[in-house]
Amino acid sequence: MCAVYGLLNYGKKIPHKLLTRILREISVNAECRGTDATGISYVRNGRIVTFKKAKPAHKMKLVFPTDTTALIGHNRMTTQGDAKRNYNNHPFEGRTTSHSFSLAHNGVLYNDGEIQKSNHLPATRIETDTYVAVQLLEKMDAVDSTALKSVAETVLGSFVFTVLRDDNTLFLLKGDNPLTLMHFPEYGLYLYASTTEILFNAFKKLRFNSVCENTKVESGNIVRIDSGGKLSISSFDYTEPHYIYRSRRLYDWFDYGTNDKNYENDLLMMCGFYGVDSEDVELLLEYYSYDEVEQMLFDTDMLHEALRDVKYMLGEDVYEGCFGVF
Repeated sequence: MCAVYGLLNYGKKIPHKLLTRILREISVNAECRGTDATGISYVRNGRIVTFKKAKPAHKMKLVFPTDTTALIGHNRMTTQGDAKRNYNNHPFEGRTTSHSFSLAHNGVLYNDGEIQKSNHLPATRIETDTYVAVQLLEKMDAVDSTALKSVAETVLGSFVFTVLRDDNTLFLLKGDNPLTLMHFPEYGLYLYASTTEILFNAFKKLRFNSVCENTKVESGNIVRIDSGGKLSISSFDYTEPHYIYRSRRLYDWFDYGTNDKNYENDLLMMCGFYGVDSEDVELLLEYYSYDEVEQMLFDTDMLHEALRDVKYMLGEDVYEGCFGVF
């Protein structure tokens, strides 16, 4: 489990000081999903600049030039590749004939070794599974929706990919890991993070009061936002084999057996990996079977719908989309 987050300030109406505070609060609130390393990438004079260290976000001073309009960030919880070796941390830079780019990933890829062999990708000191996505883009010599579609359909595992191109174009690819994208038309600003809670908590701390639009991003979507704020959505084939592969690996990690208590404990261990609060899993287990809750961990839309239904039955207020004022 890691956190991705970032911004695209196409309206250029928000003062740089406030934009820096927004990034700070989002990155610190995203520590709930990872503290092993923190990194950001942005564009300066047409070139990608990346700053990352093996430190939690609250110990980092994340700064960027006053003319920055797009930025991607990442908080890491290590799954593969020692975070103390900074080249293993996100974001990762790449280059094609036409563009340089930076890529960050939340999730785990299971077939990165197979992809490297079958595509004859060059050896690298980077041990992180994510880097194979960078290498695939470099081999295709393209960073656009078509190339990203190919990457998304080649990898197996859990993922949200975020990509920043050197012309300040932002791409968001959603597998089945969580992602929230919010648009503030008044300011010409897009903000995104792995979960809605990360953004809401940051907004409350900032007392950031503005009407926003929650742009729904579904599994299999490729969101492209250009430097002028124009958003378009295409899709990739995110079909059953991804889920089957994940399920097989999860059964390798956890020995479910026949003990219900062990099964419940394993589900609670798994939930953090998918960005789900353990209290929500415990609540769902009061109304759904273990198998049903496990399937919900693979399908965030199903999980959120089930939580809304249960909380509604319990008399809790259930909010759709985004609050107008924080």
